[in-house]
Amino acid sequence: MTERSSLISLSRRRLLITTSVAAAAALIAPSLFNPAQAAETPRDGGDITFLIDSLGDTWIPNNSAISSFQGHIWGHVTDKLLYVDADGKVSPWLAESWEQNDKATEFTLHLKKGVSFSDGTPLDAAAVVANLDIWYAGRKNEGINPIGLFPKTYERSEAVDAATVKVFFKKPTLGFLPTLGYHGSILISPKSIAQPASQQADLSKTAGSGPYVVDSWKEGDFVKLVKRKDYNWGPAAVGHTGPAFLDSITYKLVNEPSLRVASVQSGQADVAYNASPQELKSLKEEGFTISTPRYLGFVNGWAVNTKFQPYDDVKVRQALQAAINRQEIIDTVYTPDWKLATSFIQSNVPGATDQSALLAYNQAKAEKLLDEAGWVKGANGIRSKDGKPLAITLHSNPYLATSKSVDELIAQQLSKVGWKVDIRAYDVVTFGEKVKFAGTNVPAYEVTRSFIDAGTVASILTNANNGENWFGLGESDAKLNDLRDQIAGAGSIEERSPLLNDLQHYVLDQGYFIPRTQIVQRIYVQSPTLRGEVYNGVAYASYYTAFIVD
Repeated sequence: MTERSSLISLSRRRLLITTSVAAAAALIAPSLFNPAQAAETPRDGGDITFLIDSLGDTWIPNNSAISSFQGHIWGHVTDKLLYVDADGKVSPWLAESWEQNDKATEFTLHLKKGVSFSDGTPLDAAAVVANLDIWYAGRKNEGINPIGLFPKTYERSEAVDAATVKVFFKKPTLGFLPTLGYHGSILISPKSIAQPASQQADLSKTAGSGPYVVDSWKEGDFVKLVKRKDYNWGPAAVGHTGPAFLDSITYKLVNEPSLRVASVQSGQADVAYNASPQELKSLKEEGFTISTPRYLGFVNGWAVNTKFQPYDDVKVRQALQAAINRQEIIDTVYTPDWKLATSFIQSNVPGATDQSALLAYNQAKAEKLLDEAGWVKGANGIRSKDGKPLAITLHSNPYLATSKSVDELIAQQLSKVGWKVDIRAYDVVTFGEKVKFAGTNVPAYEVTRSFIDAGTVASILTNANNGENWFGLGESDAKLNDLRDQIAGAGSIEERSPLLNDLQHYVLDQGYFIPRTQIVQRIYVQSPTLRGEVYNGVAYASYYTAFIVD
């Protein structure tokens, strides 16, 4: 890795700041926006600085593609085969058109011609096959992981000719096409894919086909991207296909939220990421642009590990579901920009259904269920059974700035019905080390996971096809597994939709998943002089279409 210092122009009105930097790779897309319809005509030029609270812990593309932080970088350095907007609508990008057979087991992709990676390699059918293979299998012995939500039913793909790829699946896989727009499905040069993990971890050694390339970077400090002037294959859905307007984007690490916001207020930076929700109203009144996009995916909530007592008891899980006052969470911690959870899937996901009745706050119901389960409230207000307290430890999610505040409020709510609640908070790296994924070492794992197609959800929740087994059930719940298998085998959306509804009802009724709120994981405070950014289906801001006004 190399390092150098460079002065970053923040625009004509901005201060000059000194940073160090060096390297590159890719992930994201925009949402429906047409610069031609903007009040101002986009103009070329200008440099922006985006202040962020973390840059993650590895730049290996297959490992970091799901990072909430690194996705911002990858979305400008790489492209995708398809574009998925904030409502889950799929449209062409580097795959101009496609067909599938009646069983949804074979797909043919027709690629846009003339596309190249930044290392000069053509983005052709052979390159797409190399990416599909690494998304599916990774190289685990090297520490290069598969893409988590890439279909486990993948069999193989082949280059029919330079611009045509045929993809084969072992079973019906309706979710394949939408998953090509998922933020993990980033296209990397075959030369980069062939590199060992140690070289892939150096951002400067990874080539994508996106509108920006890495100019410089410094681990734990910043990444500077500069415009690729020959770029001419942006997604038509965003109303622009040529080179980006902005000359450069610098992502700078600033840990303290108040400092990030203050820098935007003073004109030293253009975007502050993950501001406190309580600041948004006043910042909006000051004239700053506030964005709280929802992504396509799971709501914020807990996956309950049924291997832990007493969470192997359905009445205890149902009591947990009923004891949480979700409206109070929004009223106390958030703003009207946040929405009540109506399922364990965000309401903007195609296939999500309204299960609000199962999520209604009902303290009396929770008390009754715990009584029936044999948990007796003591003089101190804590319930116990067989000499053990009714206890739960919440591990606040460091990827979500408000998580600890929500946990503290929920702890108060649960204490009213007899729970003893412990809260532990770690930074991003320690959280990954201490808190293993649901199904292993914690009874309730806070999930804020994105996905593109609801049909992939059922297998994630169980252990089918190397699924993630969120609830620690294995194959023990016959009804859940039957719904999983029927959803996976559906050959059409019409066949699948009622099954998805049944799955959502069953998972919530059994208390396997405890929603908190619909997730706004990415909060943006932006200078009013920066216009034209767009937000894709995973709520990342893309500045490919953005420009600066005086």
